[in-house]
Amino acid sequence: MIQIHKAGINEIEPLTQLFDSYRVFYEKKSDPDGSRKFLKERIENHESVVFLAADSENQFKGFVQLYPIFSSTRMKRLWLLNDLFVVPESRGLGIGKSLIESAKNHCLETGACGLLLETAKTNIEGNHLYPKEGFVLDKDHNYYTWEPQSG
Repeated sequence: MIQIHKAGINEIEPLTQLFDSYRVFYEKKSDPDGSRKFLKERIENHESVVFLAADSENQFKGFVQLYPIFSSTRMKRLWLLNDLFVVPESRGLGIGKSLIESAKNHCLETGACGLLLETAKTNIEGNHLYPKEGFVLDKDHNYYTWEPQSG
């Protein structure tokens, strides 16, 4: 049985392990110290909300991280579902779906107008899961990024 709960600062170590694995999945270099610092700052500064999935033995199996943003046209809060990760050996058990449900419930509880996410085109599991969970692929808007040039 999987239980989902909002992560607190006291769970930074198991969350760091999951977050570092998530980053490695997206082809970033493992950086547990940097991951720990990043997560600690987000949680302490109330800059994100993280839900953790744990099994009956309190082994953490996944997480979802939400960042608050705003929709000017709707004049409401919007949550960015930025990170969703389930450990490989626990995929296919409905954990990702449960984490998404927690994110949706949080969205409703906070009076937000919706959830927004992006994922890599190569993320086969995510691109299969999100439409099943009611997310609609936006084909009407272009998505642009800008990053400063490094010297």
